[in-house]
Amino acid sequence: MFLHVNAVKHRHDFTLRIEFSDGSIRDVDLTDELRGEVFEPLRDPAVFIQVKVNPETRTIEWPNGADLAPGFLHEKGTEVTQVA
Repeated sequence: MFLHVNAVKHRHDFTLRIEFSDGSIRDVDLTDELRGEVFEPLRDPAVFIQVKVNPETRTIEWPNGADLAPGFLHEKGTEVTQVA
């Protein structure tokens, strides 16, 4: 079974709340992942909050084309047991 992203919401700073196709919800802090040419612009909070789910690739993506694999996000995230 392939893992996909169903929904994403900006929480604070560089942390996203992501709902995955396996039913899990995880908070993912990407502070340490925003390195390199394509990810450096995301260090600007005004750009970072523009994250969306790409309906074709079914993962998160930013307007500059930066994206991250659902499996990576799932592994990096901390499971949310109570949705606030």
